[in-house]
Amino acid sequence: MWQRCVVHLERNVISYVLASSTAEVAEDIKAIFKVRREKTARALAEEFVELYAKRFPKAVSVSEAGTSDALTYLGYPGSHHARLRTTNMLERLFREVKRRTRVVGVFLNETSASTLATEIALRALRSSEEWALKRYLTMDALEAVGKPNPQLSRH
Repeated sequence: MWQRCVVHLERNVISYVLASSTAEVAEDIKAIFKVRREKTARALAEEFVELYAKRFPKAVSVSEAGTSDALTYLGYPGSHHARLRTTNMLERLFREVKRRTRVVGVFLNETSASTLATEIALRALRSSEEWALKRYLTMDALEAVGKPNPQLSRH
């Protein structure tokens, strides 16, 4: 499965809206992702399309193309929603890798670059006591709804 970042989808949709209508459209697109039931979210997405199709066709096109991927998190337990709906954690890690690899400049080969990136990722995980003492997602909630363990499934 693929989870598109909800925040990025919202920003993409709003970027195709006139400045005078940004607040109105932003409120309606965000409403889709505030609900906790997939059926309700999809109904709100359909209403969004009907409401703005004529005024902002490009925004609606972007919304239609990304909403399904952005709603993937609703198929998981509610306790996981806040952590699955955005890619903030990954983006922060990628920024750190980019920052640290820029200092090196040129790598001897691909292996040396991936070794540094791996070390940065491992240090980021080890450096936070909060991560060491607490689970990011509890697998019990997934097992209760019959979802496969993400660590075991490969795409």
